[in-house]
Amino acid sequence: MPTIDIEYNELQQLLLNIQLNNDDAGDMEKLDDLLAYVKAEIKCYNKQEKVVNIEFKDTNRPDLWSVEGLTRALRGYIGEQKGIKQYYLDKSDVNIFVSRELYNIRPYIACSIIKNIHLSDSIIRGLMHLQEKLDQTSGHNRQKTSIGIYNLDLIKPPIEYTTVKPKEITFVPLGFIEKMTPDEILEKHPKGCEYGHIVKRNSFYPMLFDADGNVLSFPPIINSNDLGKITEESRNLLVEVTGTLHKTVLNTLNLVTTMLIDRRGKAYSTTIHYPDDSDYSEKQVVTPNFNNHVMPLSVEYTNKILGLNLTVDHIAELLETAGFNIQKTSGTEISVLIPCYRVDIMHQVDLIEDVAVAYGYNNIIPNWRELPTVGKAKPDQYLINFARDLMIGLGYQEILITTLTNQETLFSKMNTPQTPLIELSNPKVATMTCLRNWLLPGLMEFLSCNQSVEFPQKIYELGKITYPNQTCETQVQEDEYLTAGTTHPNASFSEIKSALDSFFANFGIDWQIKETIHPAFIEGRTGQIIIDNQKIGIIGEISPQVIENWKLENPTAAFEINLQKIINKKLNLS
Repeated sequence: MPTIDIEYNELQQLLLNIQLNNDDAGDMEKLDDLLAYVKAEIKCYNKQEKVVNIEFKDTNRPDLWSVEGLTRALRGYIGEQKGIKQYYLDKSDVNIFVSRELYNIRPYIACSIIKNIHLSDSIIRGLMHLQEKLDQTSGHNRQKTSIGIYNLDLIKPPIEYTTVKPKEITFVPLGFIEKMTPDEILEKHPKGCEYGHIVKRNSFYPMLFDADGNVLSFPPIINSNDLGKITEESRNLLVEVTGTLHKTVLNTLNLVTTMLIDRRGKAYSTTIHYPDDSDYSEKQVVTPNFNNHVMPLSVEYTNKILGLNLTVDHIAELLETAGFNIQKTSGTEISVLIPCYRVDIMHQVDLIEDVAVAYGYNNIIPNWRELPTVGKAKPDQYLINFARDLMIGLGYQEILITTLTNQETLFSKMNTPQTPLIELSNPKVATMTCLRNWLLPGLMEFLSCNQSVEFPQKIYELGKITYPNQTCETQVQEDEYLTAGTTHPNASFSEIKSALDSFFANFGIDWQIKETIHPAFIEGRTGQIIIDNQKIGIIGEISPQVIENWKLENPTAAFEINLQKIINKKLNLS
C-alpha cells in the first residue's frame, strides 16, 4: 500500500483548525483518528525529526499522496472548508510542439507553468516524493506516464518534443557532470539502467528541447542537469508529463500542479501543438485543465447500498463534507460536481463510499441477514474429514498439490501409458496444460522437491481428480481420491499395506488385495485394492525407473484409492 512521509510542522501549518496538545502521543492518536476519514493510518512517528509515516489502505487516491492533498481532503472533516477547492489558471504564451515521429513511441505531453513559488527543502522533498509515487503507480513505473520539473527561468520557449537517434546528441544528465549520449545514459546512469527497457525497443528516443536547442530531458529516463534541477532559489517552474495514455497524462499533471498551487504558486497554462498530418484526435490542447465534471447520484440507490434512510439534504451535506459540490437536487437524484483532482471517481458507488465515510461507519447499525435455511456440511464431507483425521493419526502429513499439471508429470515420469484426460485449449504455462487424472504423480513431484528434508517422509493428499465422462463426451467427472506415500531407506510394501489396513479397519470396511502388474510399481510387490469385488485402487513399491525419473534417493512405497467409491458405499449410494 502507498506510504508517504510528512513533516508534522507542515501538517500543522496547512490544517489550521487542528488542535494540538503539545503531547506527541496524544497528538498522534488524534491525527490517527482523523486519518481514518481518508482510509489511512500512522505507521510510525520519528520523534526526533518530527516526521510521520502514513500508510493508505487504497491505491486509487493519488490526490492524497502529498501533505497538500492530504490536508485538502481532511479540511471538510474538521469543519475548516467544505466542498470543492477551486483552482484557477492564467494563460501563458508558452507553446510545445510535438513531432509526428512520437506517435508510436510516447505520443502525449502536458505542461503547466508555476510562477512566484517559494520552495523549501521540505516542499522539494514532498514534490519529489509525489513524483516518485505517481511514476510508480498510475505511471506503471514510468511506462504510462513520467514527470519532469524544470527551472523555467533557464528555458527559452517554444519547447520541442521530438525524437533523436541513440547517439545523435550529448547532454549532462541530472546528478552527473559529464556529457553523455542517450545510449550511454541507458548503460551508465542508474535511472537509465532502471528504466531503459521502456525506450530501448525503439530506433529513436524521445527528447525535449527549448528554442536554443538545450536539452530539458530524455523522457521517461532523466532530466538534464542544467535545466532539470530545482533548488530553494527556483521561483518559476515548468512541469511536464509525457506518456502513452492521454487521460492519465492530463490527470497526473493536474495532481502535481494543484499541489504547487497549494504552496501559493501562480499557475499558467501552456498550449500543446500536435502535428496536423497525424492520427492525434486533437491537434491543439491547452493544459492543464481544471474543469470539474458532473455525476448524477441516485438517492434510492445510495440508501439501498448503505442500508440507511438518508434524506436528499443529508446526503448532499455529507458529500460537501467529503469535498464535493452539489450542483442541483431533486427528490430522487443529486447532481454532484466532481473536482478535477478526484481521478478515482468513476461510478456512483465511489460517491456512495464517500457518503458512508462522512456519515461514519461506526454510526451504521449492523443488520444481520435473516436466512430461511441453516447451512451444514454435506454428508460426504464428514467422511472426507474423517479420512484426513485417520491419515494424520497414522503419522502422515497432508500436502496440497495444484489440480493443473502436464502430461510429462502424469505419464512420462511415472513410466505409464497415457489415459484419457482433460486438456486446456489455450494453456498459459507449459507446466500446466491439463487437469490431473490421478494423484500419485503430484505426490512424487512433492517428494522430489524435498530431498533436503530429513527422512522418513510420510505424506498424503486427499483431493479431486478430473477425467472425461464415459457416457457423455462433452461432460467431465470429478471424484475424491486419496494417495499416500512413504520414503526412507527401509520403505517397503509391508509398511504401506499396514497403513492402508489400519485406514480401512477404522472405516469398518473389509478389503482384499490381488497381485497385479503396474508400470509405476515393482512387479511382484504390487497389488490391486478390491472392495466388494470392485477395483478401487493400487498399492505397492515404486519402481526404480520411476524413482530415478524423479531423482529420489530412497525406496518409496505408496497407494492410491478412489475414496469416492468408499464414501458412496458408506452412504449407501450407487
